[in-house]
Amino acid sequence: MSTSSALRRSDRPGGTGRPPVESPPGVLRALALFAAVRLAGVAVVVAVDGVAGRPFGKSLAHAWDSVWYLHIAEHGYGTQVRITSTGAVQTDWAFFPLYPGLIRALSGLLHLTAGQAGVLIAWACALIAAYGVYAVGHHLHGQAVATALVALWAALPHAVVLSLAYTEPLFTACAAWALYAVLNGRWPAAGALALVAGLSRPSGIAAAAAVTTAAVYEAVRRRGRVPPGLWAGAVLGPLGWIAYVLWVGRQTGDLLHGYFRVQSAWRSQLDLSVGPLRILRSMPLDGTGAAYPVAVCVVLAGILLFCLLCLDRAPLVLVVFAGSLLLLVLAMSGPFSSRPRFLLPAFPLLIPAARALATAWRTRLRRTRALYAGLTAVSLLYGAYLAALAPKPL
Repeated sequence: MSTSSALRRSDRPGGTGRPPVESPPGVLRALALFAAVRLAGVAVVVAVDGVAGRPFGKSLAHAWDSVWYLHIAEHGYGTQVRITSTGAVQTDWAFFPLYPGLIRALSGLLHLTAGQAGVLIAWACALIAAYGVYAVGHHLHGQAVATALVALWAALPHAVVLSLAYTEPLFTACAAWALYAVLNGRWPAAGALALVAGLSRPSGIAAAAAVTTAAVYEAVRRRGRVPPGLWAGAVLGPLGWIAYVLWVGRQTGDLLHGYFRVQSAWRSQLDLSVGPLRILRSMPLDGTGAAYPVAVCVVLAGILLFCLLCLDRAPLVLVVFAGSLLLLVLAMSGPFSSRPRFLLPAFPLLIPAARALATAWRTRLRRTRALYAGLTAVSLLYGAYLAALAPKPL
């Protein structure tokens, strides 16, 4: 697909009519590539667990935040932990309910452990998310770019999270298809998917912001002659996130501020002192291993890719979604080592790189394949380090 054709589509968000019934061509090949890369990542994590003397696949289901989600699935909300060093009381209300609810439902239905159900849900959602990533890429730039987009997303340094019992696969699946629905003018579907995304994790508000902003822009562009269901989608989008925030506020006795106080106890709060110096201050000089330097590089790369995405005249819904996630990464306090994981759902940032990779595949096939294989190998090894060996939270 030519650049001019892609730009014309970008200038008409939501105005392309109904999406085709059939799957976009080439999707099975892209999903096979994604599955191969991620299954290789699973094998490396399991091997590292074995060498470290851990039970089979322990890091897949019980890495860092996974433990909290599994506990909520098994016992419900209400657990509190007092941090001795600071006196802060951390509660499980900081974790959104959709993922543990799905774990509880699937484990009861199939008689699985919570860990097994959590991993299966994450793997299924990762495939659905990869399909959505491909659909967005194919809609804008065709098969080659869509395949490259999925390939890059599968091999990101923190893509190991797509193989673990975490919420990023679930959130990305909902968000990717919400963005695709906006691009095809399916506003009620986009709003419903954004609502579900808002129940999956705190950054789910980014999907709602993208859908609502795109809807308002479309209404202004059409001078009030809006397509059917546009306002329904715009209103639906934020309801999931808002509902959970208010529920937590009610539990704490402070309807409007309770949730944010819960997050503050986890050292996660809005901090508008954004800038390069703040990023560097977040990186201790010793005892951190590779996690912090890599996190800084990933976040700086995200800023550069966002600029390229804007210069590429990407559809507004993609720019707002990626920009919202990037802003949250930069403006929230807390451990910096987790920031690349928070950026993982921001797949639109990879579109400029995917276009370059698709061109390289056509002109320098062998060299490009070798480069991708090398980058993937490094990513798999680093992912296993994060999941099984790193001293800092993933």
